[in-house]
Formats: sequence, C-alpha cells, structure tokens
Amino acid sequence: MARPPRFDTDQLLDAAVGLAAAGGPAAVTMSAVAQAVGAPSGSVYHRFPGRSALLAEVWLRTTERFQDGYFSALHSDPDPHRAAAVAARYVISWSRAHTDEAALLLHGAAEFGRDGWSEEHRHRADLGNQRVLRSIGTLAEALGATGAAGRDRVTLALVDLPIAVVRRHLNAGDPLPPHAETLAEECTAALLAPVTTSPSDSR
Repeated sequence: MARPPRFDTDQLLDAAVGLAAAGGPAAVTMSAVAQAVGAPSGSVYHRFPGRSALLAEVWLRTTERFQDGYFSALHSDPDPHRAAAVAARYVISWSRAHTDEAALLLHGAAEFGRDGWSEEHRHRADLGNQRVLRSIGTLAEALGATGAAGRDRVTLALVDLPIAVVRRHLNAGDPLPPHAETLAEECTAALLAPVTTSPSDSR
C-alpha cells in the first residue's frame, strides 16, 4: 500500500502565502517553501514543475477564494445600492480575516510573474477576472451608469476605494481598524449616490 504524501498542495501553498506576505513575491521560491514546511525540495517539485507554476498557483488560489466571496456579495441583493454596500464591506472583512492573503494580492499578478505563466494559468486568471467584471458591469447598469464616466465611478467605488483602505493599513503593518467596513461602505455610498448619465458618459 502506497504511503500517503506527507505534504499536500494546500500546505505548500499556505507556506507560499506566508512567504509572500512577509517578503513579497521574490521570497516565494521552491527552496523557501520546502524549508518553511520542513519538506525536501523534491516534494515541492513533485507538486509544481517550477517556480513559475508555484507563483501562478499561489496567486490563483488566493484570487479565486477572494473572488468567490466578492462575486456572491455583488449578487447579494436585488437593490444595487445595497449590493454595492455588501461588496465594499466584503473587501474589508475578507482582508481582515485573511491578512496574509490580502497582503499577497496587493502586489498584483504581474509581480507574481504572470507573463511567464502557462497558457492554462493565464486563461484561468482571465476567466475569474471576467466573471467579476461582468458582475460589476451589470451592477453599474442597474445603477444607471451606462457611460464610461459612470462605469469608472462604479469601479472606483467597488474596487479601488475599498482596496485603498486595505492597502494603507497593511502597508503600514497595522491591523484594519474596527470602523474600516463602515468607512468603506459610507464612501462607496457617497460615490454611487449621484450616478446618472451625464454628457461625459456619452463618450
């Protein structure tokens, strides 16, 4: 009977998350992951053919876990303003509960070597991004933001603003304050309240 593997993929990726949160993408190497879990390097190479695949998988697993909850938040309420509030709060609450993963995502896919990923990994990343962007677009339409300026306002309110709250605190090494969710929700609501079709939207 074959001996079950001592180190599974999730254990190795968990170690990679910790390394990335502490030292950025450059800290995520095959040998560093092996050392972090006390595994021989061969265990890591058995799961990932090379560092590019390791970087792709740690980025994608983290992103997809975040996106699953964010996608649900965007569809949480038929009222687009209430759904937007849930989505803004979700970015903060998820980041609070998954500090290392949030710190990892602040670096961006390019820093995790996206250009060197396999076609399958890039396709997987694109599918996840497209799913979320379509949902944001649908919510923007429900808010009456049919033009470029309105859509940019919605993206700022739902994506850029909550991430900025997270980035400021995590980059400073500080925990997210208890009021961060409420602050993000209030700012998002303020940005979305005046969403209407304006002359600039027709461009």
